[in-house]
Amino acid sequence: MASSLIIMSSVMVLALVMALGSVASQAEARAFFVFGDSLVDNGQQIGSEFLLPYLSPQLTGKKLLVGANFASAGIGILNDTGIQFEYQRSVTALIGAQITKQLANGALVLITVGGNDFVNNYYFVPNSIRSRQYNLPDYVKFLISEYKKILMKLYDLGARKVLVTGTGSLGCVPAELAMRSRNGQCAAELQRAASLFNPQLIQMIGQLNRQYRSNIFIAANTRKMSADFINNPGAFGFITAKVACCGQGPYNGIGLCTPTSNLCPNRDVFAFWDPFHPAERANRYIVQQILRGTNEYMNPMNLSTILALDFRT
Repeated sequence: MASSLIIMSSVMVLALVMALGSVASQAEARAFFVFGDSLVDNGQQIGSEFLLPYLSPQLTGKKLLVGANFASAGIGILNDTGIQFEYQRSVTALIGAQITKQLANGALVLITVGGNDFVNNYYFVPNSIRSRQYNLPDYVKFLISEYKKILMKLYDLGARKVLVTGTGSLGCVPAELAMRSRNGQCAAELQRAASLFNPQLIQMIGQLNRQYRSNIFIAANTRKMSADFINNPGAFGFITAKVACCGQGPYNGIGLCTPTSNLCPNRDVFAFWDPFHPAERANRYIVQQILRGTNEYMNPMNLSTILALDFRT
């Protein structure tokens, strides 16, 4: 997905970590690690600390203990979409292997990948390599099997509390409306992809938790969260969930958000900031569901419950 002007889209991480700062006051401060795509590729503060990207030259010394953001615009589950893991050696050199293990075990991890494997891979061009190699159901199964390896790798690295988001409503973002929609309806094939991917992701997470005999991985149903304000924008104070605040072309869904783009007068009443990314108020709704949502949004529990259980132990 587009990598420029991600300021509004990174609010999902900003709002989450700021909420963590207030909710986590009942427990010890913990490190926060973010993996994913442009939906979370900026990151901000946890408590009063600034969550730095892992390539930042400022990420040294004690700042390493706060956590880091490993997200990068456009990446996905597959190597041909792109993903990366690093960082542990620097922390081990600073505080030693045993304390590094404790840091990892107590950390909160957020991982958001999958959407680009459809938008920027399978459906990126007609007759893409992956679409010729797999029909859609088999491609989804392949993605889930590869995602499972990534989550197991996180476990092996010491992660014990991992929030795993699904894809949003892929066919309903302004970019896909501009390129594929008829009469403003969500793009059917991308919606089908999301409807296949998200339930299988939740099922796979359940299997891993049973394998590890603990609720290590928490599934965040971001497709339902985004569908709430996409299907009924007025209920959330939006005038539209089809037109982006910043962009050009139909639905402001073409190209990047640049100084020459159309810009809405009030971003608070637009559900989408740019052709791909939810606006700040929409992301804050998603974060609230991550924190306090029922089982239809968060499975097997929400983040507030995780923190409360940690505090009791």
